[in-house]
Amino acid sequence: MRKFNYYSILAFIFSVIIIASCTNSNTPVLLSGTVTDVEGNVYPTVTIGTQTWMAENLKTTKYRDSTLIPDITNNSEWYTLVTGAYCNGDNPRTYGKLYNWYAVSTGKLAPAGWHVATDADWTTLSTYLGGEGVAAGKLKESGTVHWLTPNIGSTNDSLFSALPGGNRDSTYHSVNTSGYWWSATEYNSAQAWFRIMNHESTGLGRFPTGNKEFGFSVRCVKN
Repeated sequence: MRKFNYYSILAFIFSVIIIASCTNSNTPVLLSGTVTDVEGNVYPTVTIGTQTWMAENLKTTKYRDSTLIPDITNNSEWYTLVTGAYCNGDNPRTYGKLYNWYAVSTGKLAPAGWHVATDADWTTLSTYLGGEGVAAGKLKESGTVHWLTPNIGSTNDSLFSALPGGNRDSTYHSVNTSGYWWSATEYNSAQAWFRIMNHESTGLGRFPTGNKEFGFSVRCVKN
């Protein structure tokens, strides 16, 4: 009769636990290629559940039809706009551009075959990652190279690599402490839904109070 091997059983159980933890339905992701915008910027993409997202913030200065998006540097002018525009913010090569919602609402900001994430897209993402209370921890780039310490709970399990690009109203705010992302979903005539992450929380905030003239980051989702 084969001798019972207690240690082999323990090793098997441990390996099953490791495999299960790595294949949990709320964590598997896949770096799935790249997408190129109309002016040649190349973005890595990541598949998270049923969605494929850009793994970097948008940085185009042109709409999909090659029309130039106005670059507004004057703070007073920026805050009174009712048409699409972008600004560079802090380190746009790393953090991407900041766009007002009027640029988002054109429907031409994302590359062909993609769209700016809707409120429903963001909700699908946060639900897949375990809910709004923990999703930002799995979305934020880990460490403090870009995020201000302590960057609580940042694991980047999703490979989404969210960065703290801050925002702009009449001035710039919150670079290195918070990231703000538009949704393409309007709340009312003056406001739209957006998401926020900060360095002191694992929570992904969802708010309808994004004034459309604000400058936020943008992430796109494959159609």
